[in-house]
Amino acid sequence: MGLRGVDRIMIAVKDLESAKRLYAGMLGATFEDAHWTGEPFGIQVTIAWDAGIELCAPLPGRERDSAVSQFLEKRGEGIMGVFFGVDDGDAAMACAAARGHGVTHALDYTQEEIDRHLSGRFSRYQEFVLATAERCGFSVCLARIDPKAK
Repeated sequence: MGLRGVDRIMIAVKDLESAKRLYAGMLGATFEDAHWTGEPFGIQVTIAWDAGIELCAPLPGRERDSAVSQFLEKRGEGIMGVFFGVDDGDAAMACAAARGHGVTHALDYTQEEIDRHLSGRFSRYQEFVLATAERCGFSVCLARIDPKAK
């Protein structure tokens, strides 16, 4: 599987702009909006690759039915997911499945999507969100995110 360590944490927040200001001021983090990744789930997304933080908030008008709404309602703002970097996403997912861990959703972006939405910074971007929230208190996520060679 080739575990690389923690890639980033995903934090559910109620107000994305307030949270961006908080973490940027506290850590000096630089956020890039990635709303296109969250729109199908009813969320706004911004990522600070330099700090390893992803912030997610409900889209306006989706406060009740977004992918983060239940988490915010039950627990309030906080860590919703931890992304662990892996060398081979498919092998890591097969290993997790063999141990009984299902997937709530998966992403595997094309190079064209990476170039258009992520400033072309990666050569591979693949994520698997495991169904571990009840057991672990957050979603364990497996991520193969390879930087583009310079």
